[in-house]
Amino acid sequence: MSSSTPTPSAPIVPTDEQIQSHLTHLLATRAPLSPLYNLLIAGAGARITAATRGSFTARLTLGPAHLNSSGALHGAASAALVDWAGGMAIATWDLRQTTGVSLDIHVRYLSAAAREGDVVEVRGTAERVGGAVAFTGVGIWKLKGVAEGGEEEWELVASGTHTKYVRQR
Repeated sequence: MSSSTPTPSAPIVPTDEQIQSHLTHLLATRAPLSPLYNLLIAGAGARITAATRGSFTARLTLGPAHLNSSGALHGAASAALVDWAGGMAIATWDLRQTTGVSLDIHVRYLSAAAREGDVVEVRGTAERVGGAVAFTGVGIWKLKGVAEGGEEEWELVASGTHTKYVRQR
């Protein structure tokens, strides 16, 4: 290979600190632009607690807007969290600003245990991010308590998958 032939550069992989900062920025600037995300996520005090390439966690305390008529986490609120978390998981991949449009979303409702005042943790994973489509998995976990040794105990209340069309211009 001659010295004038360019060599392809390896993709730059962001650090965990850069990823968490990017997600925090998206939460503060993009989520409020959606009335639904603002009501259920950004305006509800969600915060990014950890992030790495391909996954992240966020926590929020459930308020009245998250609840159904029985006082438990509403299915629509769970679906909105899966939708949001799928996009955020994709954003961990390469610090992209936009995360595409939904092709498919599935939510499994596993427990009615999450109620007003409960802390939930949303865990999103980008299982595959391709040139056109991304596949994600999301879990919504309720904090059950803290064990004697200080370890947090969690209960899975909903989980889902989210497929998005991600081709960028």
